[in-house]
Amino acid sequence: MDYIVTARKWRPQVFAEVVGQEHITTTLKNAIVNNRIAHAYLFAGPRGVGKTTTARILAKSLNCLNPSKGEPCNKCEMCNSFLTSQTLDIFEIDGASNRRIEEIRTLRESVKYAPTKGKYKIYIIDEVHMLTTESFNALLKTLEEPPDHTIFVFATTDVHKVPLTIISRCQRFDFRRIEMNEIKKLLQDIAKAEKIVIDDKTLTLIAKKADGALRDAQSLFDQVISFSGNNVNSDLISKMLNLIDEEIYFTISDAIIKKNFMSAFDVSQKIYENGWNFIDFLNGLNEHFRNILTVVIRKNSDLIEAAEVFKEKYLEYSDQFSEGDILRILAYISKTQYELKSTSNQKLKVEISLCHLIGLEKTSTLNEIINKLNSNSISEQSKTYSSSFGSSGNLKKNESSISNLKSALKEEIKLPEIRSFVAPTVKDVSEFNAIISKWKYFVEQVKNEKFFGSVLSNTNPVNFENNKLKLEVEHNEDWDIISDNKSYLDKKTKEVFGKKIELDNGGIKNSNAKSNSAKKINKQETANIPLVNAIITKLGGREIK
Repeated sequence: MDYIVTARKWRPQVFAEVVGQEHITTTLKNAIVNNRIAHAYLFAGPRGVGKTTTARILAKSLNCLNPSKGEPCNKCEMCNSFLTSQTLDIFEIDGASNRRIEEIRTLRESVKYAPTKGKYKIYIIDEVHMLTTESFNALLKTLEEPPDHTIFVFATTDVHKVPLTIISRCQRFDFRRIEMNEIKKLLQDIAKAEKIVIDDKTLTLIAKKADGALRDAQSLFDQVISFSGNNVNSDLISKMLNLIDEEIYFTISDAIIKKNFMSAFDVSQKIYENGWNFIDFLNGLNEHFRNILTVVIRKNSDLIEAAEVFKEKYLEYSDQFSEGDILRILAYISKTQYELKSTSNQKLKVEISLCHLIGLEKTSTLNEIINKLNSNSISEQSKTYSSSFGSSGNLKKNESSISNLKSALKEEIKLPEIRSFVAPTVKDVSEFNAIISKWKYFVEQVKNEKFFGSVLSNTNPVNFENNKLKLEVEHNEDWDIISDNKSYLDKKTKEVFGKKIELDNGGIKNSNAKSNSAKKINKQETANIPLVNAIITKLGGREIK
């Protein structure tokens, strides 16, 4: 058979060709160079990331006649015998089909014999977690103290099923998922060597579908080439793999910005006609808005796994959404995903959910609202100021006249200091409102029982804070009467309001303060004020005693 699948044809033959596992290959090369070879290794990690390939390269390097810096030469007699599967010193065993204790006993007996040509006899057991408990127990003593010429290499995708007694006797190496960009780069190099034209969008589709497994990506690559030939079209690949077109997600995010409810039904119909899974669609939509969130927060697309053309589109959303909006959208999509699994009409559910998403209004934080209000008030004040005083040339004249007018008014009329109302704190507002609603009833109860109740009729509650109710009174003598009856009023407030409230002095009412201050201005002074004279002569005003 002339044709060889990509995963076998492009299998790495040296440590340098292993993709995405530099932390492991560097350690193994240094161990070979420094002659610090362990008697047992355990390679753990997900499928298709290079565990068995690394084990083969390690076995080949250990028996190579001319190694170079820990790498096999792939030219000597031992390397060639391994490449042609003719060596008798390297054994590959499938743990799934040789899991019984009889096979392990046979292996334990063969370990005693020396290698035929090489320096080491190496046993590579793939999917070692499939061995039975009895098989592991039979292997324990041999694994702990094997002959000097024997090395074990175990590979597994489920290290949790391997007994701790086995793990403790091995050097463990954890293989990681291969990043999407590394998969794309390798596939691009393979396509270039095979003279295949393939674009970045197609490579991204294959790499995302592989989910970090290079072998899966190479298998998909072979499937794509068989379908499209040497000139690959991304649209055809999406149809072949039945992948949801990523453009559909941008349609939804654009519809949310423009409030285009028609897009909800268009998208739902497109998903239905193409036979796409609605749950897969919501998973992709969740990832789509997650990508937008990273752009909004970071202002770059470094954390987005997508084709370059889509990364540029994501950057356009950096100022279109706020963090709060995206979090609300993601929460609603997650809720819809949970509900979709139990609904009988998924198409209808998706249409309604998309309409809800499109109808979501933008939110603003309290700080943003305050800043907008401040900026608006400042702009309005500046407009009023400019319209009142005209151009900048007359500004100095106006400023001087205003200052002279203020000083003249201060000299002519000394207005009384007006006591400002102190609003209750936020936490006491509800209690203050409750007190105001019952205040009239409280006063009537006191009037029915005590003679000084009429004094409370002329008071005015102005503030409530720290369980103290401040009252404005008409005369200072009124407050003396209230103070003398403090014990009675404390009991009465607890009876009416449900808790003891201390009545506190809130000052004299403003109307009285103004009238008392106005009395200090004699007739001679008011007669000399032009404004007062104009009110009396032209408007018929008179002094109120």
